[in-house]
Amino acid sequence: MIILPAIDLIGGKAVRLLKGRYEDMTVYSDNPAEIAEDFAACGAQLIHIVDLEGARDGDTPNFDTVIDIKRAGGCPCEIGGGIRSMEVVDRYMEAGIDAVVLGTAAVNDRDFLEAAVAKYGGRIVVGVDVKDGYVAIKGWKEKSDMELIPFCRYLQEIGVERINVTDISRDGAMEGTNHEMYKTLSEEFGMKIVASGGVSTIDDVKRLADRGMYGAIIGKAYYTGAIDLKEAIEVAR
Repeated sequence: MIILPAIDLIGGKAVRLLKGRYEDMTVYSDNPAEIAEDFAACGAQLIHIVDLEGARDGDTPNFDTVIDIKRAGGCPCEIGGGIRSMEVVDRYMEAGIDAVVLGTAAVNDRDFLEAAVAKYGGRIVVGVDVKDGYVAIKGWKEKSDMELIPFCRYLQEIGVERINVTDISRDGAMEGTNHEMYKTLSEEFGMKIVASGGVSTIDDVKRLADRGMYGAIIGKAYYTGAIDLKEAIEVAR
């Protein structure tokens, strides 16, 4: 299993939200590129970046910061948040970003999703954000009418290779991750599954690795010191 340390961006700063609530925001750094350098020094194989303003508003206000993170860290990066057209996907890919995570657009615009997967294959990841068993959209502000399992079944059918699945109720809460949900998904689907939301202890990392998850995203637990990133990477391996 790989560990994906996360950098969430608002206004060019590294922040964390509690359970997706923009009003419950903590700023951890004014220089996200420095965080990326630390991630790389710890042995990170892939940095997970989210443009939270983009996710909420549907644009890319932190584009330059994302590229700075990629250059500073020197390791593969994926970006999600506000990517709702092929033009934006192309722009990120041409700038050297390794993978793009589609969220709202994957739910609302299937033609776009399928075209992106056809063009970029495994470099297109789908972020599946789960709220009360349904897929959430628009920076977690809205709950769609799409249930988790049928949506994942559709993604597998069109050739999506990897999904990042977040239980919103666990995100940033430091209460542990939703192991039962990941157990169900791993038994049901053949896609690579990355666990996100509530990965808050080394035991969480061990259990997810034993479950056969492809990866785990670590956010708040890194910033608060609850998880030593270098240790987590070694345990995951």
